[in-house]
Amino acid sequence: MGLFSRKDKAPKGGSSLTTSQSTASINSGNSRGIENRTPASSITPGTPSSPMSPVKLPKVDLPRPPDPQLDPTGYLRSLGAVRERSKIVTDRALRNELNHFDVDLDRFPDVVSFVSGLIKRDYTPPFNTIPGHGRYQHFCVGGRDRIAHLLSTWPENIDSTERCRRLIDLFLVSVLLDAGAGTQWSYKSADNGRIYRRSEGLAVASLEMFKAGLFSGNSANKAQVDKVGLQSLTLDKLEAGLQSRPGNELAGLEGRTELLIRLADALDEKKDYFGIDGRPGNMIGLYSQVSSKDLQADKLPDHLLSHPSTQASSMLIVPLPVLWNVLMNGLASIWPPSRTALNGVSLGDAWPCQAMPNSGTASWESILPFHKLTQWLTYSLMQPMQSLLNMYFAGTELLTGLPEYRNGGLFVDMGVLTVKPDDLERGLQNFTDYCRRTGTKGVEVAPMFEPGDDVVVEWRGVTVGFLDKLCVEVNKALKNELAGHDLTLPQLLEAGSWKGGREIAEINRPNTKEPPILIESDGTVF
Repeated sequence: MGLFSRKDKAPKGGSSLTTSQSTASINSGNSRGIENRTPASSITPGTPSSPMSPVKLPKVDLPRPPDPQLDPTGYLRSLGAVRERSKIVTDRALRNELNHFDVDLDRFPDVVSFVSGLIKRDYTPPFNTIPGHGRYQHFCVGGRDRIAHLLSTWPENIDSTERCRRLIDLFLVSVLLDAGAGTQWSYKSADNGRIYRRSEGLAVASLEMFKAGLFSGNSANKAQVDKVGLQSLTLDKLEAGLQSRPGNELAGLEGRTELLIRLADALDEKKDYFGIDGRPGNMIGLYSQVSSKDLQADKLPDHLLSHPSTQASSMLIVPLPVLWNVLMNGLASIWPPSRTALNGVSLGDAWPCQAMPNSGTASWESILPFHKLTQWLTYSLMQPMQSLLNMYFAGTELLTGLPEYRNGGLFVDMGVLTVKPDDLERGLQNFTDYCRRTGTKGVEVAPMFEPGDDVVVEWRGVTVGFLDKLCVEVNKALKNELAGHDLTLPQLLEAGSWKGGREIAEINRPNTKEPPILIESDGTVF
């Protein structure tokens, strides 16, 4: 099949969880526990309502990010800082003044044409069936809606709130496991015996481990994630669950295991977000399965559903920064201690960058934040919250494109970004050393760097800015087909840039299908 050969149209956009017009399996069960709100289907008749769909919301005042001069750590951990700080690097790229890449903007129209072609190949105009980017789609690999099937297996007396809580549990663990898998690893599904790789393989593996109760410490309910279940995890258990073994090694397995074990401690520590039983799904509020005595003694305010800014309209609307703060503050302690810190506070996925002002100093201005996994988690968790609770989020435009190797690789493989000769030589030597150290066969050679290398940090910063530019240009290119409704950035990520990065990598490196720049993964970034 040729690159732009036509496939069946709209295979994904009508999936049950990502649209408000859900199947019976999504809506089965009592919805008690949530007060009646305006249903999503009555807001935009006939329009798919994925979390990123253009739904007209009442005006909601969003909290401003911290002032970096007064609270630099708070600012760098805020969502708004990602786009603001990346703009500094992007502006340098537009002037071809990067430290590690030559920039050829004459090739940018080629990227626009390529991505527009993918969208037209896979979806029918006006492209309103494209879901927002999220983990849910990976669970549907092979055309099977595994989440809808999972929901249909639960008793009807499990209400919508508990169903949503369970999916948040699953999605959070699945996203945290979703760093680069490496070239050797694959997963054989116990459900159908088929082989899956990369993000989809990790999604299916995490789902099957979830169903088996690997992450649950509650014998009465395997279908949950909690602090007790995570505390009992070991490298051997996760290795077996992910089928990692000699010849089928999953990259960064130790890092992933340590991340989930640290998650147990975070869930235990942050009871105001995750409840006394330490479940990720408790972040929505309305905790269950605790005694009245426990509720009186230990229950702290429900966060999302009872946050003061949530109850402001007839629609259930949560300001996105509220969810962001739950994830950033609630999960702050899970990131490796080797990550960048400022004033003794770990910043998570944020790195010093030589292209930033005051580089080489300990100043906040030298640091470039991304928070990629937290953003990927935010995109993903909004899907079950909207579909099962009719919960909408104000301020989703604050989210950025994800600065990871598929989105970033698209611009390298299409010739917009080219690694400069000195860095290329160093990266190729790193790859040679890596192959020698690990016994990996260098089937297709590419420069390799660690996640904190300045080449990678600069590349990721440019990726954030170029994805915004790509979204604008693709909307211009598809103007006639869009019929007045622009694609959102999350829809572009889903249908174009991430998919485009993968497909162009498969063309250029058919044996390994790896990106043009390799990352020596620790299992916690990519």
